Amino acid sequence: MAKKLIILGGNPETGVLVDIAVSMGIHTIVVDPNPDAPAKKNATESFDIDGFDVDAIVNLAKKEEVDGILVGVADILVKPYREICNKLGFPCYATEKAVEAFCSKDGYKKYCAEHGVQDIPGIYLTKNDSIRKPKGLELPLMVKPVDSGGGVGMKICRDEEDYNSTVEKALKFSKKGVVLVEKYMDEHCDDMSAYYTFKDGIPYLSATFDRTLTRIQGNSSPIALGTVYPSKYTKSFVEKVHPKLSELFKSTGVQTGVINVQFFVENNEFYSYDPGFRLQGEAPHIHLEHINGFDHRKMLINYALTGVFGEDDFAEKNDYMMRGKSACSVWVLLKAGKIDSIQGLDDVKSHKNVNFVVERFKVGDTVKDEWVGTERQVLFRIYTDADSIVDINKTIEDIKNTLKITDANGDDMVIEWLKPWNTKDYIF
Repeated sequence: MAKKLIILGGNPETGVLVDIAVSMGIHTIVVDPNPDAPAKKNATESFDIDGFDVDAIVNLAKKEEVDGILVGVADILVKPYREICNKLGFPCYATEKAVEAFCSKDGYKKYCAEHGVQDIPGIYLTKNDSIRKPKGLELPLMVKPVDSGGGVGMKICRDEEDYNSTVEKALKFSKKGVVLVEKYMDEHCDDMSAYYTFKDGIPYLSATFDRTLTRIQGNSSPIALGTVYPSKYTKSFVEKVHPKLSELFKSTGVQTGVINVQFFVENNEFYSYDPGFRLQGEAPHIHLEHINGFDHRKMLINYALTGVFGEDDFAEKNDYMMRGKSACSVWVLLKAGKIDSIQGLDDVKSHKNVNFVVERFKVGDTVKDEWVGTERQVLFRIYTDADSIVDINKTIEDIKNTLKITDANGDDMVIEWLKPWNTKDYIF
């Protein structure tokens, strides 16, 4: 009989995890309060239960006689995921300390301070505090709730009036009622990430990548236009940051799982922010499966059902330099409006360097105004790899020249296209 797995969360990125579980012959149950959640579409079964309703999910698991629980691509559900697994005695990759360290911005700051990992300078404000600015920091400032993800509630504030009203508004987006006010790392900073696999308590660096962000959306949080692997900062990161970060990870007692940590880089200084202790919306695992031959999604699904994470040859396959290849994810961001036409998608999918496309909208869907400046405005993430950065840049141009997305007036809906990468930075 097929094993049964509950997956928490229903966003489009979690939908890809659901598809993998279904393809493995697993009876897949998605739990999300939204009846129309995208991840429910291909699930074997689904239930309209809030991911925070621990007791209801525990009862459902017992009633359905499920074999395991797994969290999808949603930071905020890692804590309830741990509580549900504990009550049922199921394998769970999240330790208590890991939830403290990686599932809120304030917890992460504390762990960074303890292990000498530089983070972004800033302060916390609670709803009982008078609104003030961090000592030594001037406007513009970045305001964000400590416990929401995907850019929700985040804003760049450039004047006093806007700062005061944004802090009040951001407090409402925080379950804890805490807001983080940080130095705004402006367009002169680079943005890189380090993606790790925890196996048997060892943190393996599995990938590094650089991001290009769109900065033309006013004061909303900048959203990625694309990524490139490996990062041009890989050598410097491995020397300067990796040893400290590894000690931070070990202090949380984590044995199993995946984490992505983002950094701003300014004058070769790394400023750490925003750990994601779960599969990523960016989905580095797609490149890793294609190039290095292991699939984090299957590893996590198997772990949820058996307690075993990955094969014995994982360490040999793991190579953060991508076996000498280059990889790139192209994000297609849309303006607000209704999608009337998508042309060229089949041609993009059949391109020799394109491995996978995550599709978040279809013709007839509407991108709402309030989604602009969050990851909800992403139409496609297109995964490409090639033997060199030159081939990657050619592929970016091919995608840009092939895809056309228009509204009912025939106007182009794409906000901005990813520009080719600077070739000399990515010849290793």
